[in-house]
Amino acid sequence: MAVSDPIADMLTRIRNGVKARFNSVDVPGSKLKTEIARILKDEGFIKNFKFLKDGKQGILRIYLKYGPGQSNVVYGLKRISKPSCRVYVKSNNIKPVYNGMGISILSTSKGIMTDKKAQQENIGGEILCNIW
Repeated sequence: MAVSDPIADMLTRIRNGVKARFNSVDVPGSKLKTEIARILKDEGFIKNFKFLKDGKQGILRIYLKYGPGQSNVVYGLKRISKPSCRVYVKSNNIKPVYNGMGISILSTSKGIMTDKKAQQENIGGEILCNIW
């Protein structure tokens, strides 16, 4: 089945996996999703990820992370820029997510990066999603 918004599908699978207390979730792979998973790992929202090759596009296996006593590390994920309504920002208009408790993931001319790194490099881009 074709998915019209693959990033929203990935975020929904992570959100549902966290609510169901899964150890890992499988997502159809792509370079963009791998970069988003890399940022989530670097920021401490997931344990790890692995790209598994199969005969088609590959599978991105995301290992979810929980705190002490199985408490959630990921409280929320929200898709901001959608295929029907793109949201672009300049570097000086990037707003912090929950006063810095969360991150925004941006697609910039220099690749996929967090809101903080985009502000450091003084570049704007398309806000893909917010995670807190």
